[in-house]
Amino acid sequence: MILEVAILHIKKGLSKGFENVFKKAERIISSMNGYISHELKKCIEEEDKYILLVNWETIEEHEIGFRKSDEYKKWKQLLHHFYKPFPIVEHYQ
Repeated sequence: MILEVAILHIKKGLSKGFENVFKKAERIISSMNGYISHELKKCIEEEDKYILLVNWETIEEHEIGFRKSDEYKKWKQLLHHFYKPFPIVEHYQ
C-alpha cells in the first residue's frame, strides 16, 4: 500500500467553497482502480490549510491510472483553482 500525502494551501477565504466542491471530487477519486481510502483534514493553526491523505494499492495506480485518466481532468477542473501555491504531492510506504 502507498500513502499519497498532499498539503493543500487554499486561497484566502475560499475554504468553505473548497470543502463543498471536495465532496463532489472525492466521489471521483474513490471510484478509481487501486483506490483504498482517503482523509481530508483541516489544519487547526492555519485557517486555509488542509492535508489530503490517500491510500492506493500501488504508486502506478495513482501516478498513471488516476493522473492520466479523464476522471483526473474532472478532478483538476473542480479543485485546482483553489490552490495557492500548487501542492507538492509525496508518496510513502
